[in-house]
Amino acid sequence: MVVFEGLNLDVDRGEMLALVGESGAGKSTLLHLLGGLDAPTSGAIYYGSTEISKLAHAEQSDFRNREIGFVWQIHYLLPEFTALENVMMPLLIRGMPHAKAAAESLARLDEVGLHARASHRAGELSGGEQQRVVLARALAGRPSVLLADEPTGNLDFRTGEMIFELLEGLHRSHQLTSVFVTHNWDFARRCDRVLSLDKGGLVPGLPPGHVTGSQPGGQSEYL
Repeated sequence: MVVFEGLNLDVDRGEMLALVGESGAGKSTLLHLLGGLDAPTSGAIYYGSTEISKLAHAEQSDFRNREIGFVWQIHYLLPEFTALENVMMPLLIRGMPHAKAAAESLARLDEVGLHARASHRAGELSGGEQQRVVLARALAGRPSVLLADEPTGNLDFRTGEMIFELLEGLHRSHQLTSVFVTHNWDFARRCDRVLSLDKGGLVPGLPPGHVTGSQPGGQSEYL
């Protein structure tokens, strides 16, 4: 099955890009390719001058750990660990000393307003708090790129608005390059650029006939 064919994408450093499209269009697959989680069957993916799609497995893992922050619709927090311990995980995997990892992680939790909840287990947190822990974890390693797949998809409107405002602020304060997959067209319009994925290709802007407030059910190069 061909998902993309003749696809070309440039993402500028510092840009906040929204990817929209119908379910099954390949948005998550494209995000996985950009993050080095999947490899293209043909073509290439570049991070600056580095062709990440040709890196060895260990090199790709190290690249993701140091350069990419991931935010998923499902939080994938470890319920038996505290918020602080969950945020520390990528840093400990990197080999950072425990004390430094704890300090860095606590600083990120403070940024998302969860300093006081650092010692609570993930299962003791609300859905919005869990997603804020995910944001803190994504930024703990000080990445240059943030990839978010439906970061507000499982949240109510008010909580989703709060999370997206937080994403906007963190994008600026951390000088990130961000790519968001979203079904929320209002959130998409607040990004620097919107691309619609349709029939394996990318089209500038929202899909034709979109209504504000509604939520509809090759080679890739970035930076």
